[in-house]
Amino acid sequence: MGSMRLDRFLGEQGIATRSELKKIIKKGRVKVDGRICTDPGCHVDTETSRVTLDDVPVEYSRYVYLMMNKPGGVLTATTDRYGRTVLDLLTDKYRRMEVFPVGRLDKDTEGLLIITNNGSLAHNLLSPKKRVPKLYEAHLDRYPGELAIDAFKKGVVINSEFTALPAELRFISMEPVIAHVEIYEGKYHQVKRMFKAVGAEVTYLKRLRMGQLELDEKLKPGEYRELTEEEKGLIGTE
Repeated sequence: MGSMRLDRFLGEQGIATRSELKKIIKKGRVKVDGRICTDPGCHVDTETSRVTLDDVPVEYSRYVYLMMNKPGGVLTATTDRYGRTVLDLLTDKYRRMEVFPVGRLDKDTEGLLIITNNGSLAHNLLSPKKRVPKLYEAHLDRYPGELAIDAFKKGVVINSEFTALPAELRFISMEPVIAHVEIYEGKYHQVKRMFKAVGAEVTYLKRLRMGQLELDEKLKPGEYRELTEEEKGLIGTE
């Protein structure tokens, strides 16, 4: 990344707002290579400079990658005037890093949601041309029959304007009726619309996997954590 202002260096790590950081720096709480620096505009090297705040090392990372188990009732958006969004569940640190959700899950849909500030990664994961698979668990009000499997495999005709790409469908339970479906795109209410087209209503929906990244089932709805280095490799952050 090279050289940048000290206040920007600290700001991109979500430590505090820019105005707060200027006060912190001027109070002498920040050191660069072992020396107190009181100038917010002094330049540091993101790869070689040793920066500490209150003698605690601050490691520079340009991007952050979070895995959230999105709860139902929360909007997949950065802001909303009327409802709570997934960003409202994050600490100030991550919100200050200008993160956003990768794609969207419906308000009542739960499960795996990647939150990042890496726009290129988001594009690669969401582009239909990349054919990144998304695996969902769907609970249905009825069994739509084996013909539904063939319909999904061929590409469900939703309406005259939209035919879904071929998808994989398998039933894992009959009482209650639970299915796993893997799709390669993410249109509005797509999974629900696909099942409705074959005669079944989705009563519960949860995303289990995106690409090779699987939801950490230890995360309770609403909880999140940073991805491990191995998990970052699974979604192609490099």
